[in-house]
Amino acid sequence: MSDFKKLKQWLQQVSFLTEEDCKTFEPYLINRKVKAKENILVQGQICKEIGFINSGAFRIFYLSEGIEINTHFCFENDFVVDYDSFLQEKYSRHYIQALEDSELTTFNLSVLQKAYNSSHNWERFGRIMAESSYKIINERVESFLFMNGEQRYLQLLKTNPQLFDRVPLYHIASYLGIQRESLSRLRKKITAKERL
Repeated sequence: MSDFKKLKQWLQQVSFLTEEDCKTFEPYLINRKVKAKENILVQGQICKEIGFINSGAFRIFYLSEGIEINTHFCFENDFVVDYDSFLQEKYSRHYIQALEDSELTTFNLSVLQKAYNSSHNWERFGRIMAESSYKIINERVESFLFMNGEQRYLQLLKTNPQLFDRVPLYHIASYLGIQRESLSRLRKKITAKERL
């Protein structure tokens, strides 16, 4: 299956985009290979592309007093982007880094705007992407407002268990806003409870 076929298949499975919608978009897509630990965006750059992940994994993080704080992880069949920087063409505060050797299908803002102009289906798709991005950000903010570290860990274990197979624990601890040692203790505590 070619890289674009993966994106097209995903688009048609989860949305209302037609074969014709996809055909108009196809000539503008670029396939890209990214090595593990390679940054596709660094703080101070404008995010010029959205990437659909055909294979691999990425993390989005920022620096606070020299410490990396993870804010999101993306895997196959996800889009990876700093959406705010991309849409507003403003400098990003984030880094996007590959956690594994990865393959992306990418497109830029002008291509997306052409798609919007060519079809109401693409406009609807753009709205859904924006709503999805808002939901992710809102859920993360609310988890820090209304949950403690253990509750955030349990929620993550329930909603995204694959993280624990593919992402190093120190990155997960950063994402949860706790120390790595605290995460190790939490995992032992919960494992012990499950054995009772």
